[in-house]
Amino acid sequence: MTRFEDLQRSLWDTSSEYAVQSALTDQAIAETQRLLNVTLPSSLLDLLRHQNGGQVVANRNAFPTSQPTSWSADHVPFDSVMGIGRREGTISLLDSPYLVKEWGLPAAVVLVAGDGPCWIGLDYRACGRHGEPCVTWFEADLDIELVLASDFRSFIEGLTAARDFE
Repeated sequence: MTRFEDLQRSLWDTSSEYAVQSALTDQAIAETQRLLNVTLPSSLLDLLRHQNGGQVVANRNAFPTSQPTSWSADHVPFDSVMGIGRREGTISLLDSPYLVKEWGLPAAVVLVAGDGPCWIGLDYRACGRHGEPCVTWFEADLDIELVLASDFRSFIEGLTAARDFE
């Protein structure tokens, strides 16, 4: 397993500007946590300090699952990470309240990746808004939820290549 500290730099596909927000500031973090009424995981913030959202490399664009989803029998996609910001034409963590409501997802979720109806989110229901959330796969149309990892760091460390499943 690759260490999280190594993944902070090697996770990003730097050839793409897709979904990349402006450099992350402490003020933006504080404002985002206030607006979302959560404490974001330090591992997510560490990752976003290296690059504030964007595409991930092809060898880290999937997460293995223990049960099938409508996406695949054995994994879910993870091709980009939402950053923090308001860059035109991109969605970010700041859009979570709207997207959660639009797709009928649990209110105590902050989305970090996906595209309706399938999302990956930080699930604060069990830990409270200031605890360490698990990472959950949501399929809004089918009302499916699948916990992927107990925390964001474990999720990132567990990423692998989608091509390994083909």
